[in-house]
Amino acid sequence: MRSTVIGRGDVAPAFSLDGIDGTTFERRRVALADTAGRPTVLVFYPADNSPVCTVQLRSYTDDFAAFDAVDAAVLAISPQTVESHEAFARLNGGFAFPLLSDLDRAVGGEYGVLGPMGFYRRSVVVLDGSGIVRWAHRSTAGLMFRPVDELVSVVASIGAD
Repeated sequence: MRSTVIGRGDVAPAFSLDGIDGTTFERRRVALADTAGRPTVLVFYPADNSPVCTVQLRSYTDDFAAFDAVDAAVLAISPQTVESHEAFARLNGGFAFPLLSDLDRAVGGEYGVLGPMGFYRRSVVVLDGSGIVRWAHRSTAGLMFRPVDELVSVVASIGAD
């Protein structure tokens, strides 16, 4: 499993993943191209139902209006199955964004979020509307996540670049 580190100014690798709509629980395939023309926040999280991941995704859902205010799309990606994502979303009353399944960790590898032994590191990558990486954060400890206000500030600053 290869992990590439992409950074500011790089073209985001395209992907298409199976997942669920976090609100309706409808299963669907989501492509990065679906968010073309909008800033996109890619949230790579290690595991459904883990304490930190649950708090992180609940936080992003609870404050989703802030992402809407800057017209940002949010896609959450982890290496669990679509079935796991659906159960996780239902248990938590839904999420305001899709949960996508990267079972083979190929997308995680392309975005440089794989840690030792191929495990996902908690990471966030922000893209502009043209699919260019404008900001990336990869956690080393995994217990902290980037707060909504920081991510919204990054998205809002894209126009100033």
